[in-house]
Amino acid sequence: MVRFGVLGAGRIGKVHANTIARSGRASVAYVADAMPEAARALAAAVGARVASVEEIIAARDVDAVLIATPTDTHADLIEKAAQAGKAILCEKPVSLSVERIEQCLPVVEKAGVPLMIGFNRRYDPNFASLEKRLRAGAIGDIELITIISRDPAPPPVSYIERSGGLYRDMMIHDFDMARFLLGEELVVVHALGSVLTDPAIEATGDVDTASVQMQTASGRIVVITNSRRATYGYDQRIEVHGSKGMLRAGNVHMTTLERADAGGFTADVIQNFFIDRYATAYAAEIAAFLDTIEQGGELRANGHDGLQAQKLAEAATESRKTGQAVAIK
Repeated sequence: MVRFGVLGAGRIGKVHANTIARSGRASVAYVADAMPEAARALAAAVGARVASVEEIIAARDVDAVLIATPTDTHADLIEKAAQAGKAILCEKPVSLSVERIEQCLPVVEKAGVPLMIGFNRRYDPNFASLEKRLRAGAIGDIELITIISRDPAPPPVSYIERSGGLYRDMMIHDFDMARFLLGEELVVVHALGSVLTDPAIEATGDVDTASVQMQTASGRIVVITNSRRATYGYDQRIEVHGSKGMLRAGNVHMTTLERADAGGFTADVIQNFFIDRYATAYAAEIAAFLDTIEQGGELRANGHDGLQAQKLAEAATESRKTGQAVAIK
């Protein structure tokens, strides 16, 4: 059984720790958090002990480390865990700086340990099925991908101030999904952004409504739209148009119930929270990580994927500021 040390007992740390504890294949040995009460509560919930980050990384009874701490700590913790010989699952991003990621990844490679980045949407059964059918040629050659991602409401301004901005924090999942579906790197990014939901967001220098157009060297196009506000729920949709047809993954509703009357058809509301929408994906992500630890093989979302997504996020941030398309180096 794989023994985990969980670094970070916040919202996503809780999701992962509980998923690990329920897996039947792994256990949580230790939990660390800057807030002692949060660490104690999560440790009690999953049958673990509280320890410091340093103690967890050095512990002989820890096989893998899950990093769910603030973003500005990720790269340092990845390096320390790798040098200690631990398998690593780190929430996105590795760092808000491409240069820092490029310094970090060789340390992991030298240590020879697996590093998975938490791009959980790759493990969503709907999106994973879409990618599988694309690879099988179900709609011929990919020509155009449209990705829509809208949150029910903006996060607190205090969070936005530390997030690195919408393109690095929210849209980075969509940048990764674009690469995952294309199977080809993007070479140019052109971004737009506005503040349409909350003036307080503008004071942070960020945007709450954004669109990005991107293109590969072969000419394939990706269009991503994001909003921090969707009055009808957590909106997650993807459409891929190809030379032989189209594939589309729609929203997940609370139930499959529909009502039909003289006014037409009415469906139940869509899910309203990312933890509910991607609960299956988080479980599949942990299972895939455990498979790699136990059996070896390639990770579906590794450090290189984290680096490439961050390059796109930085390019979009620059493009929005300058109004010009940005080439990806």
